[in-house]
Amino acid sequence: MNINNTKYELQNILSGKSSSSHDAVIQTVASYLRRSKKTSALVEKKFKNKEEEKKKLISFAALNNLFCEEINESLYISSGAEQKVYIKDNHHVIKLNDAIYYESWLDYFNNLLLNNYFFSDTSYQLLGFYLSETNLYAVVKQNFIKSDKATDLSKVKEFLISNGFINTRNHDYYHPELGIILEDLHDENVLTCNKMLYFVDTVFYIKPEVFWN
Repeated sequence: MNINNTKYELQNILSGKSSSSHDAVIQTVASYLRRSKKTSALVEKKFKNKEEEKKKLISFAALNNLFCEEINESLYISSGAEQKVYIKDNHHVIKLNDAIYYESWLDYFNNLLLNNYFFSDTSYQLLGFYLSETNLYAVVKQNFIKSDKATDLSKVKEFLISNGFINTRNHDYYHPELGIILEDLHDENVLTCNKMLYFVDTVFYIKPEVFWN
């Protein structure tokens, strides 16, 4: 891995200057939030700004027909602190995520883009948004991975270290040259199938002072 080339490529992706088909809608929404953020008086008040982001996303989704009107609850299979998971078909799942792990919605969309870059076999496609009472969820589609054995977390650690990440504690990692944090990689978020590791639920963050340098 050429670090400078990788960082440049990632900067372009998060800036919306280059993309794959799966990234297109994510980048469009993220670019909209970035433009809005520049003119917001709440830009430094992150959690308050997240509420402003939510309002802007609701308006944006309504204007661009990005609302998913109905979720079939009979297809529900699991949930965690941040998301609900539904079967879509034999090959895909639908995930509803309220970005609770992130200080801003923009951070959440950056996470999706980073996941799609590093783990393309479990890439996310943003389908739109879903409103449940006052809660806003991003609706994403992802390949359905059925594990065939328990994940050996030492293999996860070995794989990430070989790609420049440092194990900071438990299931959390950091890439010091890229300025990328990757957390919560326990055995429910990394699945094993046919001896391959699949990162199905990633929690990426960036350190702006390193990543954008």
